[in-house]
Amino acid sequence: MLTSSVGYGIPPTDFASGFTPWEDQEFMSSLFLPQQQDPIYSSNNNSGSDNEPNQPASNDSNNDLVVVDERRKRRMISNRESARRSRMRKERHLQDLRNQMNRMKIENQDLANRFAFINHSNQVLRRDNDRLRYESSSLRRRLSDIRRTLIFRQLQSLSSSSTSSISATTSVPFKTVNEKLHSLIA
Repeated sequence: MLTSSVGYGIPPTDFASGFTPWEDQEFMSSLFLPQQQDPIYSSNNNSGSDNEPNQPASNDSNNDLVVVDERRKRRMISNRESARRSRMRKERHLQDLRNQMNRMKIENQDLANRFAFINHSNQVLRRDNDRLRYESSSLRRRLSDIRRTLIFRQLQSLSSSSTSSISATTSVPFKTVNEKLHSLIA
């Protein structure tokens, strides 16, 4: 678990989203690289007052303190400006994410509407398809019934004509009547 690094002068970050608040890596590298020594801290104060720490510092040390103070102020101003830029970048990033979220919500709603329309059309087509299948089945049954009726009537007319022809002087062979019946059924 990441702990807050505010106590160390490092601004907190949101690494999970890939957002780093530093404009450049100069700040990070300055934390880990050895600092150049300030001439104030590295110089020896050989003003003759090394043995007496309670005496006021010489004029050079006052100038050095002023320089250090100015550097500290400039660094503080620079840090504030860097933090301001970081906040602006973060705000832009958040605004971009909000815009993307709104676009995706609109797209999601559009897809949901299209899905509902297609689903409704599918149900209507299924209903129509079922109705047409039922009608087709019904019409096939009726056609089959009509064919049977026609065949029955033709058989009746053939049987009546064959009986009359058999009784007449010219007789129709039974094989011919049988062939006609088979052709009618098929």
